[in-house]
Amino acid sequence: MVKLAADPRRSLFAKYCVVLFSAVALPLFANGALEAWFGYRDRRDQLHALLGLEARDAALRIQGFIDTIREQLGWMVQLPWMPAGEETQRLDALRLLRQVPAIAQLTLVDGEGRERLQVSRVGLTRAGSGADRAGDPAVVGAKAAQATMPRVWYGPVTYHRGSEPFMTVAVAGNRASVGVAVAEINLKLIREVISRIRIGGTGQAFVLDGPGRLVAHPDLSLVLRGADDPAARSLTTLRADARAAGGTATGRDSLGRRVVAATAMVPGVDWTVVAMQPLAEAFGPIVRALLRTGALILLGLLFAAALAYGLARRMTGPIRLLEEGTQRIGAGEFGHRIAVTSADELGRLAARFNAMAGELALSQERQERIGRLRRFLAPQVAELVDRCGDDGVLDGRRVEVAVVFGDLRGFTAFSAASPPETVIEVLGEYFAALGGAITAHGATLVTFTGDGLMALINAPVPVPDPGGTAIRLALAMQAAVRPLAAAWDARGFRLGFGVGAAMGPATVGRIGCEGRSDYTAIGPVVNLAARLCAAAADGQVLIDEGLAEAARGACNVTPLGTLPLKGWAREVPVFGVGGGA
Repeated sequence: MVKLAADPRRSLFAKYCVVLFSAVALPLFANGALEAWFGYRDRRDQLHALLGLEARDAALRIQGFIDTIREQLGWMVQLPWMPAGEETQRLDALRLLRQVPAIAQLTLVDGEGRERLQVSRVGLTRAGSGADRAGDPAVVGAKAAQATMPRVWYGPVTYHRGSEPFMTVAVAGNRASVGVAVAEINLKLIREVISRIRIGGTGQAFVLDGPGRLVAHPDLSLVLRGADDPAARSLTTLRADARAAGGTATGRDSLGRRVVAATAMVPGVDWTVVAMQPLAEAFGPIVRALLRTGALILLGLLFAAALAYGLARRMTGPIRLLEEGTQRIGAGEFGHRIAVTSADELGRLAARFNAMAGELALSQERQERIGRLRRFLAPQVAELVDRCGDDGVLDGRRVEVAVVFGDLRGFTAFSAASPPETVIEVLGEYFAALGGAITAHGATLVTFTGDGLMALINAPVPVPDPGGTAIRLALAMQAAVRPLAAAWDARGFRLGFGVGAAMGPATVGRIGCEGRSDYTAIGPVVNLAARLCAAAADGQVLIDEGLAEAARGACNVTPLGTLPLKGWAREVPVFGVGGGA
């Protein structure tokens, strides 16, 4: 029995596990990846929209703050400066400071560029000083501004005493004689607007002017450090990246954190509002969702692994039973059965396997029975007895049979003078040739006796023409041995072959002892055939009178007279067939 070594790489159980696991795991991975990607995109779009909205809202509020100041200053330059109206102008200026708390100081300059009035929250009010302010950048800038109603100039951001951000705003009247109103604006209120902006937990906003200086930031210390501070430069870089990306980009804030930022412009003053939020916080929901998805995928994978393992065992378990059963059946255990109770294809396969094992057991029993029959029956006769399923034909009975004997001439001298292997070789060739002839004619090979043999016709299986069959068998036996005799003669072996046959009633059946029996025939006809064979010369076929009658007209039968045979009281008529004439 050949046993196949199990190769782990080709294990059906491993293949089923991989396939079933992949069938569940791959969709889980694909679904998790798609959920993560689309979740990230949705969160990114929402964050960009939120940051843009916050930036635009802050820009609008700052713009409203500046526009309010510009409009209020515009009322101060509606009419030309008149000496009689100085008191009225002073009262209007004081009223403006009360209405607009962000104005820290207001200076009115006439059309000739001379200072007429200055009111301040931190200093003394000064009227009619006549100081020349024609070259003041604010006055020049306002007069040179584009001809809008009114014309406005915005100065750079400065810091009062190094702590409060200020900006100068100058508004010129619509006529040169009206003059210019110059106001110092405290930008503290802008910082308050920026400080109130909260995006998530740690998101914030800040304002940069055109050159990149911080105008407002929740951390005032950053504002006071100036544009050359590394933290301020990082915010300027963040603004530049956002502008280049179309308004929204990722970068680093003053603390070095990765943030996502959106920008909005404040018209007129060339300021930029930047709203930002740390990436860790912005995509925190996505990270948590991914963790939940990962946990679900892990649970799914564990379930897939358990499912794949269970299904693979369920599928390969019966296969292993089939494999084991095949090995046991191959070892000859035909009584072995496979216990697979499932009603699926594997169960049906096991049922077919068990049925096959039963058929093999019957086949083995049949082959053994045929083997026993072939010991004394021709193969086709043994097959016939087996198909009938009844070996009663082997029981003892009286029947008309034809008996054929054949043996070699000169064999005793040959075997005495030849080595054993040569004797066995010659006998092997001899019996092989005769066995083929006996089988071809459906005769029963009863026994071997040294160099002789006995064949029986019409028992145990009836033959339609036993006499004719016996004559044909005898001639076939002579024809089969003739080329062998020529070959033996060429090798120096003087061997011949004679055949004797007779037909008559005989007792046929099984005889023997326990565990060993033979099928044979008993009666005078057997002795007669043996005596005729002993009397036959090389190449001669001798038959009795009964066979001669049966063969008359079918072949050349020649009367040879009578011969005295041992065991017979009178001489027996003898006939020759074919070449024996």
